[in-house]
Amino acid sequence: MVNKIAVFEKIIDEASKGVLKDCSPQTLFVPAKYILSLGGKRIRPLLTLMAMDLFSKNAEESLDAALAVEIFHNFSLVHDDLMDRADLRRGYPTVHKKWSDNSAILSGDALVIEAYKYIAKVPVGLLPEILELFSTTAMEICKGQQYDMDFERRFDVTEDEYLEMIRLKTAVLIGCALKIGGIIAGAPPRDADLLYQFGINMGLAFQLKDDLLDVYGIPETFGKKIGGDILCNKKTILLIRGLKNADNAQREELNRWLTATGYDPEEKIRSVKNIYDELNLKFVVENLIEKYYLASLDCLSSVNAPDNSKRDLINLSENLMYREK
Repeated sequence: MVNKIAVFEKIIDEASKGVLKDCSPQTLFVPAKYILSLGGKRIRPLLTLMAMDLFSKNAEESLDAALAVEIFHNFSLVHDDLMDRADLRRGYPTVHKKWSDNSAILSGDALVIEAYKYIAKVPVGLLPEILELFSTTAMEICKGQQYDMDFERRFDVTEDEYLEMIRLKTAVLIGCALKIGGIIAGAPPRDADLLYQFGINMGLAFQLKDDLLDVYGIPETFGKKIGGDILCNKKTILLIRGLKNADNAQREELNRWLTATGYDPEEKIRSVKNIYDELNLKFVVENLIEKYYLASLDCLSSVNAPDNSKRDLINLSENLMYREK
């Protein structure tokens, strides 16, 4: 039996090598090609091809759109890493660490432009609808990133606010990737919308899993330093639930670390993680991940396509939920 995921991954990897090929000046395009070359999970372009495959046997017809989604995603990573002052991405130095802040800004801008060049290659009759979806999603991602930065200066972020932030920052691009594949395949509007909601719920679960791995992951597997969110005072679901569920002593300790300066980073990570352990937050967040994962499967089950054709999507989403990186 053909492993469609492996086939699509190979198609995407090969096509990615042609992005920004033979462009100059090299000082602009080498950093952009570098972030694309690191690979990663390629989830979003893979979902575009898989969504199209539900309704069409010519999944590669959505390849340009899939690449547009992947290129835009990598732009967001370059700029996010710069704003977060992150050292590693996928186990390798981030663009601003390897080159400079200015290189990260400008090469990220180049990736946005390249993403729009690829999205413009979709069938002309579908371009208005897909361009509107893609542009709306792009703006939502910017909003999500701004909320994320705003939250770093706030101590009263609610769980609902946080979930809306990660919906914008992470989930909408996953939903967009799936819906674009459905649109190009000629899926009925209801099915295209269900694919979008499948992606939204999967994206929420995916980001919550990322929050969990940032504290409880294995550094060698995760590809980033453990505890980065704690050091940056990110208002993740763990911190928000921690502040809500803590007793007075635990809350006072968490608040002390949120305002501390000149501390030992390892001590801060260890101390905050100890409180999370005391509150059993790993179990709490795992249950929340399961909630959104099951909601995503409900949406997919309602899509009017043969159940056997959905099996690869189900397997992929399951692997994402139980991943260690």
